[in-house]
Amino acid sequence: MLVAQNLLKKYSNITVVNNVSLRVDRGEVVSVIGASGAGKTTLLHLLGALDKPDGGTVRIDGTDVFSLPAKKQSAFRNQHIGFVFQFHHLLPEFSSVENVAIPLWISGKGKKEGLALAGDMLATVGIGHRLENKPSELSGGEQQRVAIARALVNKPSIVMADEPTGNLDSANAQLIHDLFLELRAKLNQTFVMITHNEAMAEKTDRILIMKDGRIVEERVNKG
Repeated sequence: MLVAQNLLKKYSNITVVNNVSLRVDRGEVVSVIGASGAGKTTLLHLLGALDKPDGGTVRIDGTDVFSLPAKKQSAFRNQHIGFVFQFHHLLPEFSSVENVAIPLWISGKGKKEGLALAGDMLATVGIGHRLENKPSELSGGEQQRVAIARALVNKPSIVMADEPTGNLDSANAQLIHDLFLELRAKLNQTFVMITHNEAMAEKTDRILIMKDGRIVEERVNKG
């Protein structure tokens, strides 16, 4: 479903992602681990077309993402790729359901339909009772669930998650990781997740270990 080949990214004379190739199957949950500075976040940004590589290709559902013109690339990203970050990046003046509806409105859905679909997705991630609450009225775990609902609401091909539990306490971190696995089972959702938490990574289907801009090891988790 996602195929990256020979990805290269440099900043000045420093190679941050060095000839990385990987593939992710539909419905798979893949974690990427490694020390700070290993190139994990840069790789995720390349896979999600948030940044442009100096070399290599990324195909999602057969589409060569970087061959698209800028406007079509933005539309493709909106429709096919969801993002969850360490900090939720919710708009403080908007309610939960409005925050989740934003990607739908950007893609052309009407206000009423967008709010209805957003409400359904908030229920799917377990906070359908918090539709009208603003971010300041939610716990950290609830805010991250809103961010996950926003990432999922367009039914993307893949969700890129960069340290999605890095700002949460251990109990909420466990709940969010479990939620990803539940969503995979319920929606056949595909995830690529960066994490520093090896115990959480052990619950994913595969672990990719990065060092100095390369994937140096791959582990398949059993059961």
